[in-house]
Amino acid sequence: MLQTPSGGARSGTAARDSVLMSIGTVLNALRDEFPEVTISKIRFLESEGLIEPQRTPSGYRKFTAGDVERLGHVLRMQRDHYLPLRVIREHLDAMERGEAVPLPLVGRQRTADDAPEPSEGRTVARIGRAELLAAADIGEAELTEWESYGLIAPLEDGAYDAEAVTVASLIAELGRFGIEPRHLRVMKAAADREAGLVDQVVAPLRRHRNPQTRAHAEARTKELAALTVKLHAALVKTALGVRLA
Repeated sequence: MLQTPSGGARSGTAARDSVLMSIGTVLNALRDEFPEVTISKIRFLESEGLIEPQRTPSGYRKFTAGDVERLGHVLRMQRDHYLPLRVIREHLDAMERGEAVPLPLVGRQRTADDAPEPSEGRTVARIGRAELLAAADIGEAELTEWESYGLIAPLEDGAYDAEAVTVASLIAELGRFGIEPRHLRVMKAAADREAGLVDQVVAPLRRHRNPQTRAHAEARTKELAALTVKLHAALVKTALGVRLA
């Protein structure tokens, strides 16, 4: 056990949190798991109330190991569960109060093993408009504007698929960086073209009479979608001059 200057023992947690780190040190600690995290991202999460680092008299941020751990939770929930920051903040605050709260299930959940599901008998998760607004933490005017740009569209019965929550949450996040919906039309057009290319490849399999072959089309679609997303991300990084690991 570490000793305080007065000679009393203090817990491992208190000793750990007594070590203060600069924002650069925090960035290096997080980058192994989150290679795309930036100082601007950390500052943004602070501005949204996700962390509260200490400040030196000259105004420099100083982080404890507990701050770094909380940042890791935030980034993990964004990456793996696509949760809005408001939902993440409420979830972490409840955990810190000692409440046993399940992780909210909002939008598409990323899994380590993205195993294909057979298309036969599969149902698409749907949510209503009010549920979408609440889950993405947005207002009616915002959703209406995004729909006008074709970024989000309801299904034929007026409901939305669960992926709409992911899209809405990401649009809202980009908006906090000054990227407006009208700027995202080019991304939507690119996504439509990529989806069309995938459809061309798997269309013969989908039209096949054999149910197993049609199920294989579903698996092939997911595989191609994952590859196109990775390629798109790599091309954007290259265009921005970011060194790939």
